[in-house]
Amino acid sequence: MSQPILSSRPSDEISDSEEPLLSGRIKQQIRRDKWTQLVLFVWAVVATVGVVVVSVFYQNAGNEPAQTKFPPSGKRNVIFMVSDGMGPTSLHVTRSWKQYTDDLPYDKTLFLDKHIIGTSRTRSSNSLVTDSAAGATAFSCGKKSYNGAISVLPDHSPCGTVLEAAKKAGYKTGLVVTTRITDATPACFSAHVNMRSEEDRIAEQQIGDYPLGRVVDLMLGGGRCHFLPSSTPDGESCRNDDRDIINEAQTKFGFSYVSNRAGFDTLHKGKNVSLPLLGLFAKTDIPYEIDRKDKDYPALWEMAEAAITALSDATKDSDQGFFIMVEGSRIDHAGHANDPVAQVREVLAYDKTFKKMVEWAEKSDVQTVVVSTSDHETGGLTAARQLHAEYPDYLWYPSVLNNATHSGEYLATQLATFPHLDDEKKLDRFIRKEILVEGLGVLDASEDEVKRLKDTKTSASYTLSDIVSRRAQIGWTTHGHSGVDVNIYGIGPALAKLSGNHENTDIGKFIRDYLELDLEAITKELTHKGIKNADEDLSWMGKSLADITENPNWITNQVDCYHGEFKREVRGVLHPCAHQPHPQ
Repeated sequence: MSQPILSSRPSDEISDSEEPLLSGRIKQQIRRDKWTQLVLFVWAVVATVGVVVVSVFYQNAGNEPAQTKFPPSGKRNVIFMVSDGMGPTSLHVTRSWKQYTDDLPYDKTLFLDKHIIGTSRTRSSNSLVTDSAAGATAFSCGKKSYNGAISVLPDHSPCGTVLEAAKKAGYKTGLVVTTRITDATPACFSAHVNMRSEEDRIAEQQIGDYPLGRVVDLMLGGGRCHFLPSSTPDGESCRNDDRDIINEAQTKFGFSYVSNRAGFDTLHKGKNVSLPLLGLFAKTDIPYEIDRKDKDYPALWEMAEAAITALSDATKDSDQGFFIMVEGSRIDHAGHANDPVAQVREVLAYDKTFKKMVEWAEKSDVQTVVVSTSDHETGGLTAARQLHAEYPDYLWYPSVLNNATHSGEYLATQLATFPHLDDEKKLDRFIRKEILVEGLGVLDASEDEVKRLKDTKTSASYTLSDIVSRRAQIGWTTHGHSGVDVNIYGIGPALAKLSGNHENTDIGKFIRDYLELDLEAITKELTHKGIKNADEDLSWMGKSLADITENPNWITNQVDCYHGEFKREVRGVLHPCAHQPHPQ
């Protein structure tokens, strides 16, 4: 009869290994094992304590390997780069377009792709979607603030920046951009105003007319109109007063000045620079890369190379190095305009600049970190677009972006300034041939598209960009910013601290800690020297808190207008913030 499953087996079926367990003969062996485990445990504890003690001793003795110390000892440089408005999809679109253009395999990526270390969250203090001012304040002060704030906190008090603190600590400092040097990102490192639109006041502070005096040793970019007196002929000034800030920079603060490509070339790639240096190469923004002519305007990578050469030479006999902020500014503008043609060229120019900064840092005998990130993404760019109600295609066409010879912004200006806008036949011919075929490479324009261009002839940038985007099947969700996380790139062992996902303020804190800067001391100095009377009216910061209190809609209106050049006609009515198109 078969045994029940749980019944005991007969004694003759008990194995040799099982018998001691049942008989109790293993008890003595168990006692021995317990003593062995106890001895091993005590030995492990002693060994661990010994390792910790030795590690602490070597660290205190200065014998810890340099690559594991933070902050490192000795001379240091920081090259901080901002790809304004560049999100993860911008990298995909540019990478795929370059692979198509240069007939590259899919594993040939951008230089940036090889140096990604983390991601950054971008919200501001008052919105899940930041603007560039609040985003750059997070980088410069390591603190959150409201959209539109230029290194001031939500209570409208100034916060010391890493550039100001670096200058105070003996570092040389620089700013390189492709927009106006008074635009939000560079302003946040070198000025303090309650609203980013106060670019006249920002220009004054940048040359040294504010409580700390001059803190920037080198500035290269556009925005000449905010430095010229309003009486300057030919509409070259956009100031609201007759102050000549360029003259003040030279006579009061010792700046040397260059204003065009010829002047830039005299700098001999940074080897012939007298600091402090102010270089303003365009009335407003330097043109997009696709529109820029080498003989007319320096490229971002040219300015950046000249800047680090000049700053490196200026610090070669110093115990301190330099801090520089380099911004690929107009990636953001291409996003606002929903212009993929301009976007891919701007991202590629930034990638080239990043590569040159990394190569320079790797060759330098001074410890140098290169950190790159975006303040936000712009445009809600998508690398696919469903044009019809039917099931979508899984594709987009980089070839379309190759056909265009100019940006929508450039072509819109050409159309708006066409001398025969009222001549229907001449206008029609100009649009079809010069704008669509020669400018965008579009050979199959519909009659509806031609009509749309005629209807928006003084503000056609959006229409032109949409004509290209639809053919490339590239999508956009907004003409503003989005709240997507952005990438962090860089080189240097210390950058392990920025691996993973971070708040944007962590990047500012990293720069502060790497250079061992005292931002709080700068904040106290700004507040103390800036107070003009008992009620703490910080009027040196532009519009005062009283002005803002009396006009509660002022900030809201200014935030709505700060990208006015991209707000065009709505149902035939020109937006009140819109700038009239003008040649660069």
